[in-house]
Amino acid sequence: MTAETFVRFCRKTVRRFVRDTSGNIAVTFAIALLPILAFVGAGIDYSRANAARSSMQAALDSTALMLSRDLAQGTITSTDIPTKASAYFKALYTSADAKGIGVNVSYTAATTTTASNIQLTASGQIVTQFMKLAGFPTMDFSTKATTTWGDVKMRVALALDNTGSMASSNKMTALQNAVAGSGGLIDQLSALAKAPGDVYISVVPFAKVVNVGESNYAQNWLDWTDWQNPPTVQPANGSYQAAIPNGSFSQAQWDMVGPGSSCPFKSSNGFSYFGCVSGPTTGSASVSTIPKTGDANAGQICPGYDSASHSYYNGCWTTTKTSTVVTYCTGSSCKCSNGANESCTCTGTSGTSGYTCKVNTYTKTWVANAKSTWTGCVADRTQPNDANAVSPSTSDVTTLFPANQHMENNTQYCSSSASTKLAPIVPLSYNWNSLKSAVNAMQPTGGTNQAIGLAWAVQSLIPNGVLGAPAEAASTTYNRVIILLSDGLNTEDRWPEYGNGSSQASGNPIDARQALLCSNLKNTKDAKGNSMYTIYTIQVNTSSPADPTSTVLQNCASSPDKFYMLTSSSQIVTTFNSIGTALSKLRVAK
Repeated sequence: MTAETFVRFCRKTVRRFVRDTSGNIAVTFAIALLPILAFVGAGIDYSRANAARSSMQAALDSTALMLSRDLAQGTITSTDIPTKASAYFKALYTSADAKGIGVNVSYTAATTTTASNIQLTASGQIVTQFMKLAGFPTMDFSTKATTTWGDVKMRVALALDNTGSMASSNKMTALQNAVAGSGGLIDQLSALAKAPGDVYISVVPFAKVVNVGESNYAQNWLDWTDWQNPPTVQPANGSYQAAIPNGSFSQAQWDMVGPGSSCPFKSSNGFSYFGCVSGPTTGSASVSTIPKTGDANAGQICPGYDSASHSYYNGCWTTTKTSTVVTYCTGSSCKCSNGANESCTCTGTSGTSGYTCKVNTYTKTWVANAKSTWTGCVADRTQPNDANAVSPSTSDVTTLFPANQHMENNTQYCSSSASTKLAPIVPLSYNWNSLKSAVNAMQPTGGTNQAIGLAWAVQSLIPNGVLGAPAEAASTTYNRVIILLSDGLNTEDRWPEYGNGSSQASGNPIDARQALLCSNLKNTKDAKGNSMYTIYTIQVNTSSPADPTSTVLQNCASSPDKFYMLTSSSQIVTTFNSIGTALSKLRVAK
């Protein structure tokens, strides 16, 4: 058959097919088949393109994070970004379908108000298998990724037990080696700093109190209430109340105490836990009578050391003779019972109701020592602010820090002349040699109050706070870390009825206050909703018999893996090394 004949045959056959009405369903299906196949094919091609784009997005995100990490750690410079971006992306993106891949990168360096920023865009296409029948031989797709980060900086506060028990089992020496020794925590953390200020460390030695430094006596964040007041019945002091007068005197006879009188305080009698001293300065000798005319400090009534609160009363009452009063006596004779070495004038008939004694009375004015004589100790803040990190305000005295003249075992622990001085707090610093010197100067002294160490560790991290921590830049990510180490259970704090220096009162009230502080700190969030502080706690348990596990320390840690129970002093070094290793990653913030 010739081609012309074949063409005529096809025409004839088509005309017959068109006139034939018996096969109209087949005709309809044939007409619809092409768009159906086109739609199915388009779905397949679209799925291929979407899969290629999803893979591209994942690769681009990872590339952006790795670039920001490299820049933050200083392993690349800004000029390396395009080459490094291409290398990372090509290694991560392995789609077989994608063709014509292109990657563009834009980097904006951080300023004082904005963070560093990397923007990545990528594009590609797939060769279609079905849509090319409809005139679309390729499908294009693109995606982008952005990462913003600041400099990641680290601020670490070390709250370190400096109590007397740290002298046993070589614990203090082990602690000093772990923190300030060669390869210790300070060396580990200082190695992370690419520039001054990348890493800061503060040191907070604690016992019952902390030492913020005597040079701070003019600061407006100090509470001088206890310092300036004479012995009074303090709130929440239970059976350890400081009451006046006491000893051989009744309250009614307080006005008769003057020069030459017997000391109205006796530490072995009633609620009084202090006696009299010869003068207003701390460390004055104990006396049994009030200095009289001709003696030094004549007429001054100085209460001295309070063995219940382990603190020194800073001042004396000055006495002024005011008048003569009549005291009625009962019995067969009248004896002037004011204890003074002064004569009394008695009139009337002995044994009668008219028999009276006339005695001198005295007006008393409390004169506190000058604030400049304070040695630097502060006690727990007034509740409830002992259990939070609220900033002090002069309009609310309960937010201020009580100045305290701590004295225990005949030693004023914050005094520069003390043989075993409680070392002062070192605010955040990157002077590594000074930090090491401060740690190596620590000496075991006093009783245990972990809560005050923790409270001041937090204060040391508060920007522009009482300890002058540097401001925090909005474009910077900060890792704020607290490491709290103690070798014993809490035994005393500001409130004498909570503990006597050897043990706590029933119900563990000191632990209860600390537990509340820990809870408040762990629930404190930053602007991004993340925990503000990471807390590590360490219990050094070398006692025999061993102390129980400290529940308050265990629960204070940010997570179970951040609590360490040590049974020998040698473990202190390895534990701090482990914590230092955990802190040695500067993390990139997405």
